[in-house]
Parts: sequence; C-alpha cells; structure tokens
Amino acid sequence: MALENSFNRVGLDHVILVKLASAAVVSKMLGNTREQTVDVVSQVFVDGAALRTYRHAPNAGSRKSWAAGDACSRAVNLALVVKNGEMGYNSVLSAKTWGFYDVEFKGQPFKFQRPYGSYVMENVLFKLRAAEFHAQSAVEASIQLSKEMKQAGKTSDDIKAIRLGTQEAGVRIISKAGKLNNYADRDHSLQYMVAVPLIHGDLEPHMYTDDFAQDPRIDRLRSLMVVEEDARFTREYLEPEKRAIGNSVQITFLDGTTIARSLDYVSAPYCAL
Repeated sequence: MALENSFNRVGLDHVILVKLASAAVVSKMLGNTREQTVDVVSQVFVDGAALRTYRHAPNAGSRKSWAAGDACSRAVNLALVVKNGEMGYNSVLSAKTWGFYDVEFKGQPFKFQRPYGSYVMENVLFKLRAAEFHAQSAVEASIQLSKEMKQAGKTSDDIKAIRLGTQEAGVRIISKAGKLNNYADRDHSLQYMVAVPLIHGDLEPHMYTDDFAQDPRIDRLRSLMVVEEDARFTREYLEPEKRAIGNSVQITFLDGTTIARSLDYVSAPYCAL
C-alpha cells in the first residue's frame, strides 16, 4: 500500500500501515475467519490516521519512538474486539462524505502497483546507520568524506559551503534548517545527520542528545548547507526494481577546492552501495 499511496503528502502518519498489517496478522493468529479479518481491517480505517505533526518542526517529538508500538497495541485490541463479535464496516473507505477517502485522503482512492504478495519482504531497505531512512546514504557519504578531509589535513573549520542532493521525499520530510529542539528533531534533520559525521567521522545514537548538540561546529556546518532535489535520486527511489535511497554531498573549502561523494542504497536482494 505504501508504494503508491503517500500518507505524509496529506499530513497523515504512515504508522497507520503498521496498525493495518499488524491487525491482519494478529487476527489470523487469534483464529479469526477471513470475514472477521476483513472486519478487523475495516475497524483500522474507522480509527482514522494519526497526524504526522509529531515528526516535523515545530512539533517533532518523542512520540516517534513509541508510535509503532502504540499502533500494534491498537491492532491487537481491534482483532480481539472483532473476535468477540464486533461488526465491520464494508464501505469504510469509499462511503461518500464519511468514508476514509473523503475525510482523510482528499477524496482520492488508494492505488496499487501490484497484487498483495511478498514484495516488501524481498525488497527490504536496511538501516546501516543511526539515521532516518532517507538520509542513510547521505550519512555514509559524509563519513567517507570525513576520512578524505583527514587525509588532506582539513577539518570542518575549513569548509565554506556544502551542497546536498537528495530525493524529493528527503527534501519534503527531513530537510530542516533553523533551531532543532530535541533528539527527535535532530534525527529527522538531513543537515544535522550530515554535519555530525563530517566533524566526528561517525554518527551514533548518543550524538543526537541535547548535550552533544551544544557543539557549535554542528550548527555552523548546518548554516552552510543547501539542500536540493536530484531528479535521478527521486526517479530511482520510486522505481520498483531499484527503490534506491540516493544522496550526494559536495563540500567546498575556503581555499576553493572541492570534494564530493554520491551514494545509492539499493533494496535487497542487491543491498549495494
């Protein structure tokens, strides 16, 4: 469902899909019939969807860390309610005025790229770094560039400008300038996730904390960054056969020299850079 239906474009959080998938699986585990599982799924959509505001400035917060668990618990509850005899709602999506499409999805029906199957499990995109999904290859590129800087005898203090290329989704979801209020804000900021490894050569979970973020070099580098959409990265991010997470980082130094790195993380079974 996530392949063709962008919940974040309409301000909703994609964690509804965690609840949806969990509800169907738990319903099966509890021994519900197919008809009961259909009713469980309908109940998920009756719940509506959480607003995405807790993932974005100015409201980015720690709900990001428990939203999936909350969705799973609700899924279990709905499966149990239906097992005990609760009815379902057959037109929960399509009912005029009161259905999910009209109320939550700007009147648009869901679109599907392929039949239900095992595509998702066969095309897992692994998180290799402690960073938000769309920034994975940007962080890796920054780590590699930090090594080049060290070999050249340069530090972050020698940087004059940084240009970041990313997918459209990266621009829309994690490009954040200005003040970052907390851990949750920082781990959804492309600029922060690039700045830290350029300074320290790595990005670990503790590097998002308030104390760590006090390092003035981080905000200095963030202020030097320009984020742009790269059309190729956007195209390959959406291609079913590739699903790449491409990012590029280009650094210009005070002496006028430049270095750059462009990386793609590709979905399994490739799992390549």
